[in-house]
Amino acid sequence: MSECEKRLDALAATVARLRRELAESQQAAETRALIGIATGILVERGHGGPTEAAHHLEELAETAGLPLLELAADIVNGAAGDEVAAALFRRSASSDDNEQHTSPAVLRLRSAEAGALTEDPQSVVDTLIEQVLAPLGASAVALWTVTSGGALALAGHAGFPRGEAARWRYVPPGVGVPAQRVVTERHPQWFGQMPAEVPGIGKSHGSDGARAVLPAELAGRILGVLEVCWPHPRPPLPAPVGRQLNALADLCAHTLPDSQATAAGTAEDPVVPENALMDLADGLLDPVLVLRPLLDEHDHVVDFAIAYVNERFADPAGRPRSMITGMRLLEAYPLAAREGGLYEHVLRVHATGEPFRAERTALTALADDTSITGIATVGIGRYGDAVLLSWRLENEAARLAALLEHVQRLGRIGGFQQDVISGEILWDSQLFSLFGRPPTAAPVPLERLAEHAHPDDSVAIGRFLRTLLHHRHSASTAFRLRRTDGAMRHMRVVAEPVADPVGRLLAVRGAYQDFSTQHWTEVALAATRDKLADTEQQAEERNRLALQLQRAIMPSSPAPVDITGLHVAVRYRPAEEGHLVGGDWYDAVVLPGKKVLLAVGDVAGHGIEAATGMVVLRNALRGLAATGCGPAQLLGWLNSVAHHLTEHVTATVVCGIYDPVTQTLRWARAGHPPPVLIREGEATALPLPGGILLGAVAEARYEERRIDLSSGDRLLMYTDGLIERRDTSVEKSLEQLLAIAGAATPELGEHLDLLLTHARSDTDDDTCLIGIDVN
Repeated sequence: MSECEKRLDALAATVARLRRELAESQQAAETRALIGIATGILVERGHGGPTEAAHHLEELAETAGLPLLELAADIVNGAAGDEVAAALFRRSASSDDNEQHTSPAVLRLRSAEAGALTEDPQSVVDTLIEQVLAPLGASAVALWTVTSGGALALAGHAGFPRGEAARWRYVPPGVGVPAQRVVTERHPQWFGQMPAEVPGIGKSHGSDGARAVLPAELAGRILGVLEVCWPHPRPPLPAPVGRQLNALADLCAHTLPDSQATAAGTAEDPVVPENALMDLADGLLDPVLVLRPLLDEHDHVVDFAIAYVNERFADPAGRPRSMITGMRLLEAYPLAAREGGLYEHVLRVHATGEPFRAERTALTALADDTSITGIATVGIGRYGDAVLLSWRLENEAARLAALLEHVQRLGRIGGFQQDVISGEILWDSQLFSLFGRPPTAAPVPLERLAEHAHPDDSVAIGRFLRTLLHHRHSASTAFRLRRTDGAMRHMRVVAEPVADPVGRLLAVRGAYQDFSTQHWTEVALAATRDKLADTEQQAEERNRLALQLQRAIMPSSPAPVDITGLHVAVRYRPAEEGHLVGGDWYDAVVLPGKKVLLAVGDVAGHGIEAATGMVVLRNALRGLAATGCGPAQLLGWLNSVAHHLTEHVTATVVCGIYDPVTQTLRWARAGHPPPVLIREGEATALPLPGGILLGAVAEARYEERRIDLSSGDRLLMYTDGLIERRDTSVEKSLEQLLAIAGAATPELGEHLDLLLTHARSDTDDDTCLIGIDVN
């Protein structure tokens, strides 16, 4: 055998020996853990302390003739009696290891629990998912550490994709994940299926089924949260399984940060405070109680011991410090146990570490069976395992002083008093802020006030000082303050003299107020008034011009006119009373070929823009109609005019060419309501040809319709202001118009007046109505 082969054999033997020793060490650890848990079960069942229970376990094994390990496994298995153990037993039933008298499943379960006491969080999570949670169908698990302010840090995870875990390494406060809810509410939560609106780790990677979220507590403090995820929805876990998972979550707390400090705080003598906490309490200006948690046999907080009280402590019931020190919190203040009371806040701060502060909190104490209530500002904070509770009782003077401080801040007022004899000047903090000076700077004497003001205000300040100091009368003045930061502020000072009984001036007291905001508001209002007056004048001139343009196109006289066999009457109604500047227009003119152009249009908007657009379109249509082309062609050209030769003018138009020889009307429309024909007492709307409104697109085509008129026919052409309603469709409004128009009166003008009276629009639009009788 070569030298190299000998070295390889030696290395292999060493590896085998180390592997064997490691297995024996793991087996021994599991055995110790199992015996330890069985001993704890006996303690829980009343067999004395740990030592007595251990002896009792050995006696039971000797009496039963069983190995100690096998008896411990039976005790643990019987105590477990839950789905976790059953699942593990089923998993291990097919194991080939038959030499063990103790089930490997029990060892796995209990070693997972015991491992939480010695391993790091990631190792514990790996053990839990492999040995305990996978048999229950869980696919992933996350162990969170609670940090300051309610934030979470991912201490360990298993079953999640690498990228998913990296995204959830840190969860800021206020995100609303289930783990943060558990920390706030301090009890486990179960989701049969994760709600879609609730964020959480793994929701986008197949872990959006059921989820158990459990607080990891140690000595009454929530150090973290265990989150178990299932891939599919499932019903709630049985109660024994829930208790087992809660126990596993509490065991996980031993591996999280602060667990050693928390465990150290569970000593049997929590009354004696640390010197650091005593020094901290004595250094605070408010009354402070140092509280230590008192735990039961299950490490649950049942009360807090008042370990120390500083010298500034004032009991609401008047009890001395010596009586309060050493008492339990609920013994000293039993009414604090009310729902939402002081004890609940202390318990939450101790569990979560998140400080609490509240103003105007009621503190109630019992004295000779009489409840005494005081109003105080309360602050609670955790330091190590202790809790510091401080409060500041309110009195009437303090409340009035706080109220005055708020009034000064809101009104930007600062008070002062100047002693004339000693020269001492007293300023409040708000006045230093108004002057832009640090609190350590010297106050400004009244005699030197002019040095800090605008030079133009020196005369007013001098008059103020003479009235105050020489004539000894109350005085006030306004000035511009030049602050050290370069800002110019508008100030007002009001002061009064303080004299002794013989009239000698002792002091001057008063206040400064910064009214810069009011001053600049008044300046802005004055400028706005001037600008508004100018704008109103310009608007009035524009309206006057627009009114002249409108009256040039549509004379105010409503008298009917006769045009080549037609009798035409017009009515126009503005949208508002006294407002006659709109975009509605009409035209009725005889063309060179003795034909008659009939048109009604509506330009969008009001004012000078609508009036000028109306003039452009009306004159353009007259000029185009002289070519002798039909109405469809005229509207196509008029659309080009509106699009290219005006400033964004859009309009609707109905255009007709009437031939008096044949009594035929050819007509077309551009987005306009249809004309109404009244024949033999029946009103009907003419069928609509296609046609988009003018100016919307560069080029448009329009359809043309033809209708033969007879003597006695009456044709109505109108703008949409006649029929539009906010709460009624156009079709319904048109039906109402037809019903009214059918009741025609012989005289055309009266008929148009009747239509305007009964068809009033509510859309703030003008109305133009043309009636045409065929002779």
